[in-house]
Amino acid sequence: MATRVTTRTVVFSRPFVLNEADGEQCPGVYTVETEEEPLDAVSTSAYRHVSTVMNRYNLHVSSGAIRFVAIDPAELDAALVRDAMPRWHEKRSTNRIPR
Repeated sequence: MATRVTTRTVVFSRPFVLNEADGEQCPGVYTVETEEEPLDAVSTSAYRHVSTVMNRYNLHVSSGAIRFVAIDPAELDAALVRDAMPRWHEKRSTNRIPR
């Protein structure tokens, strides 16, 4: 069964967390690859999500290593939404008004 892979580039302007176990990631440009396989549907062309992997070139290592991490696409979308929020929104949501 042939799979299809779609690739997109995402940019984070500040540190972010996708998976608590993996920890905080540095801001930067990441490539996201999503693999899907066709469903056995006769009348329509449909695909099932198989995996999503994010990778980043490590420019701080002389070998230019690439790190591959399996991610949840919903977590990636949520992290991109948080990254796009204005910085004042972060500070306002974490500071409580004293009573």
